[in-house]
Amino acid sequence: MQLKTTWQLGSSNPENAENLATIQKWWASLNGQEIYWQQRLLSATIPVPELNWEHQRFDETFLVTQPEIRGITLYWRKPQGTQERNTTPSKLALDTVQQQLYIYPQSQSEVVIRVQLPQVRYQTITLDNPQWEHQQTDTTQSLILRDTAQKLIVAVNFSPENFPHV
Repeated sequence: MQLKTTWQLGSSNPENAENLATIQKWWASLNGQEIYWQQRLLSATIPVPELNWEHQRFDETFLVTQPEIRGITLYWRKPQGTQERNTTPSKLALDTVQQQLYIYPQSQSEVVIRVQLPQVRYQTITLDNPQWEHQQTDTTQSLILRDTAQKLIVAVNFSPENFPHV
């Protein structure tokens, strides 16, 4: 599982279509949930996650309904709204840890929109009977779990004082 997933219009990245599918699933999963919708001007010197995301006048909090991606366009409705809204991005960046989607609209190249869940939700991954190995150095101990069926490796690094003694 990727922690950050990026899709970009016209990208030659072989994973671009798969990344859009991942973002599409996340976007659809927002149905009926409260989200924060924030829009900021891009900066030439400040990375997008470090922009001032403190609440500002035109930020919105609302329950999103019927979120979907058709083609590359994001669609949604507000609960009382009968009008379907949409934006077509040139780039999408999903941070699954922070549950934030950054939307770079084609129509406003100087703007970024951040859609965020009010609370971070952690994803649970279940590994059934994984292969495991223990590695130790002077400063860390690691537990490596490998699930060949899911093609997934989980590496957990512990400092000496935090290594669980079983």
